[in-house]
Amino acid sequence: MKKTLFAVLFGALVVFGMLSTGYCEIGVTDTEIHIGQWSPQSGPAAAWGAVARGTDAYFKWINANGGIHGRKLVHHYFDDGYNPARTIAGVKQLQEQRGMFAWVGGVGTAPGLAVKEYLMQKKIPWIGPAAGSWHWVTPPQKYLFNVYPLYLGDAQLLVEHAAKKMGKKSIAVVYQEDDYGEQGLAGTKHMLEKYNMELAAAVPVAMGDSDMRPHAMRLSRSNADAVLLFISPVAASRIIGIGKAMNYAPQWMSSSTCGDCPLMIDITQGLYEGVITSSFGMLETGEKVGDLQHINDPKHKLVAEYKKDVYGKFAARDERWGYTFVVGIGLAEPLVEAIKRAGRDLTRERLVEELEKMENFRGVLGRITYGPLDPNNPLTRIGQQELFLHQCTADGGSRILTNWIETEYIPMGH
Repeated sequence: MKKTLFAVLFGALVVFGMLSTGYCEIGVTDTEIHIGQWSPQSGPAAAWGAVARGTDAYFKWINANGGIHGRKLVHHYFDDGYNPARTIAGVKQLQEQRGMFAWVGGVGTAPGLAVKEYLMQKKIPWIGPAAGSWHWVTPPQKYLFNVYPLYLGDAQLLVEHAAKKMGKKSIAVVYQEDDYGEQGLAGTKHMLEKYNMELAAAVPVAMGDSDMRPHAMRLSRSNADAVLLFISPVAASRIIGIGKAMNYAPQWMSSSTCGDCPLMIDITQGLYEGVITSSFGMLETGEKVGDLQHINDPKHKLVAEYKKDVYGKFAARDERWGYTFVVGIGLAEPLVEAIKRAGRDLTRERLVEELEKMENFRGVLGRITYGPLDPNNPLTRIGQQELFLHQCTADGGSRILTNWIETEYIPMGH
């Protein structure tokens, strides 16, 4: 009881201290802007923890270069283990005891859904959830700005490529038993209907599943010649490994969540070679297939600069450079840009105004566009809709298969 009372009083003193500086916005002082984030640094989704570490290194780089309008970005991120209960506890503790100006990133659909209403009711901006859930934009919310293309778009590109470009006749889906996986499954079914194709198999995977043999056997019995993966990196590595041992070799395809080729090649000990995945972030120049303009995109130069200056100078020594780390930078870029545009007189409402003016903003991700809030138009908060496909190579590199492709918004209902 005493600890709880002390925490409340301490939080009140912190907030009072912020207000006494002359600024009326929680999380902003004369010299600092406080930004929160949750991330699985442990547990079954720990491979995605590099998102927050990428954001952290990016903020440190900004601060080392003078900050923004005389203020430093103070990044508060915590390990929620991909557990929504821990997400709720951590977000409330940071928001109510320390006071965050805004939140950025935040891995996972289920953890994000656990705190979405809390943040929206308190009118706290949340930029770039690290999950492609249609819940972020259906219906659109004033203070929630999506960046991550929807999983429905992943399914659109993967099915289209498998059926039309590769001539695959039988497509199956392995999906995580939560909103992430179920939206990937729904998008796949939607696309298969367009091509008058039947789903060969829908194989659910629980987050706690460690034995993938039953799942691989179901896929093998389905005779699917292409399998879409909407699961975690660990689950994907296991199911591909067991498939290899069973001499089952379909064209494995994955959403962007398992699109970090260096990571996946490493944890599968090379078995991820040939897997086709979607991506919404720039990669370093790699092998291209055909006459693609994507490879000449000037943003490749920005990725190289970030690798040298952000990753090289501010990441931990044991950090792996890869797509997941870069996404952590890309999800935060619209927030940083809007803070710059808002000027010295920074408030949450000014931040929202500047985000709503953003049109075709381009950092290391695809084009990002918002608009004045329209409760009936998800596109005013969807952010990015373009993706491209690439194929992982044995050395952890990529063969770029397509240019940027703008996905359609598929309303799946409530």
